[in-house]
Amino acid sequence: MSETELLSSIDETVVKVLNESKVIALVGASPKPERASYRVMNYLLQRGYEVIPVNPVQKGHEILGQTVVGSLAEIDKPIDMVDVFRNSEAAGAVIDEAIIVGAKAVWLQLDVINEAGAARAREAGLDVVMDRCPKIEIPRLGL
Repeated sequence: MSETELLSSIDETVVKVLNESKVIALVGASPKPERASYRVMNYLLQRGYEVIPVNPVQKGHEILGQTVVGSLAEIDKPIDMVDVFRNSEAAGAVIDEAIIVGAKAVWLQLDVINEAGAARAREAGLDVVMDRCPKIEIPRLGL
């Protein structure tokens, strides 16, 4: 596959995930406005997505008016996308949890790459986006 074909394939997956997702679990959500997870969560909420913050340390508190849960398993509705704000190594366990709860897609943020976890997710039928940010991709792709 050429580089152009690969980029086109990645963009197709990005568009599919963003267009088909309504409920997003944001793992690694932070209450600190200076953190990328806070800014991305705010952006996604403004775009009309339902964003459920996931952070065991903040469980029961609110971030941007949304109640924080401690894990994906605590979310009582179908999850379309799991947006991962954890490091590459920690992302593997989050991906495994996303598979267990039946999420449709996992999205690993900028500089977060876990090829083994991505392979497990794809094998389980999930769409996978790595090393990208929806706050960048939505305007770039005109969504």
